[in-house]
Amino acid sequence: MGIVVDRAFTLALSGCPAAAGACVEVLDLFPRSILKGTLPAPLQSTLMQLSESVLSNPQASPDASPKLAGQLSQQRQLMPNQPGVQELADQHLLPACDRWIRHVVDREPPQGRGPWVQGGYGLQMIDLWLNCQRAGDYNPMHTHGGSFSGVIFLKVPNQISGDSFDGQLCFHGPEEWHLQSFRTGMAHYVLPIPGEFYVFPAWQPHSVMPFRGDGERWSLAFNVVAVPGQRRPPAIRF
Repeated sequence: MGIVVDRAFTLALSGCPAAAGACVEVLDLFPRSILKGTLPAPLQSTLMQLSESVLSNPQASPDASPKLAGQLSQQRQLMPNQPGVQELADQHLLPACDRWIRHVVDREPPQGRGPWVQGGYGLQMIDLWLNCQRAGDYNPMHTHGGSFSGVIFLKVPNQISGDSFDGQLCFHGPEEWHLQSFRTGMAHYVLPIPGEFYVFPAWQPHSVMPFRGDGERWSLAFNVVAVPGQRRPPAIRF
């Protein structure tokens, strides 16, 4: 049976000042936060050189693909002692994760913050890897383990633009699967721009669209775990 609409009620509602927004407000429930940043040019250049070195001899770096969902040409593990990795983690990624925690948790009343008060936890980098995507490669919708994940864009083919979804990162909302969601705000596409990075909770579903044409799309991805009770963040060990 279809939905029956009371025409008299519809007419009455259309004449109500509340329907025009005079005495109602919109409550946006359950917001999710994603942090966006930009790397300084010298660090971006260092990471580009590192990526070129790794991809010129991929067998010298551990293959990260067996533990990942991506169907990409190359996914190679990076190490803390490689150029730019420690700086990236210490000065950008871990502070971004901390900024996310403070942005979300500090909105709660003090009794609702649990162990996530300032200085009551540590952030530990689990791993960092390089993604090399070529035409037809893709990353299906997935989530990560740990507490946080994210992506750093390094190299993007010219044909990846806002004209299509090719090669774009997509964040998926919780009701995207529902036929009645009308996809309103339930899929957010991000155009990859070299030097920009995104940090988000590990449970946030995301995917990467394939692209057409020549060139390679390079990015770094990572996992971070938040550990209650460790007041000083430990050194990076992965």
